[in-house]
Amino acid sequence: MEPIIKKINQKNLIGQRLTMSFANNTTFKLWQSFMPRRKEIQNKLSANLISMQVYGPSFEFNNFDINKEFEKWAAVEVSNFNTVPNEMEPFTLTSGLYAVFFFKGLSTDTKIFQYIFGVWLPQSNYVLDNRPHFEILGEKYKNNDPTSEEEIWIPIKLK
Repeated sequence: MEPIIKKINQKNLIGQRLTMSFANNTTFKLWQSFMPRRKEIQNKLSANLISMQVYGPSFEFNNFDINKEFEKWAAVEVSNFNTVPNEMEPFTLTSGLYAVFFFKGLSTDTKIFQYIFGVWLPQSNYVLDNRPHFEILGEKYKNNDPTSEEEIWIPIKLK
């Protein structure tokens, strides 16, 4: 599975976030809180949902620790930050290069990430960049469905 390499411009996001680890994964709680309120967000650029992970500079994928905490966001892309609903936050996703993988299957299936970080990345001309990772959950995304489709965006830079 080869990704498409894309350079994105800065994106404005509005959403909610929780601090979690892979051992204490509270993704369900985050989306359960966000989904009923997403209609309050004005100036959306599309109907796509964005699931974003912000890993600190000390987060190591090579020396993976399931207890290491990171921020997880449930968000949408907006044209501006003029109106931010209560209990939601703005986030500016900086421009940069991404490897985009098209994934079909259950979001709980970690094989795709094992492939990305264990096979594709080490054999590629790229290394991870310290920017957010995200998934675009578009019209073909179906929660807990093996036919679900999403885009996985991994921040990269040349070796």
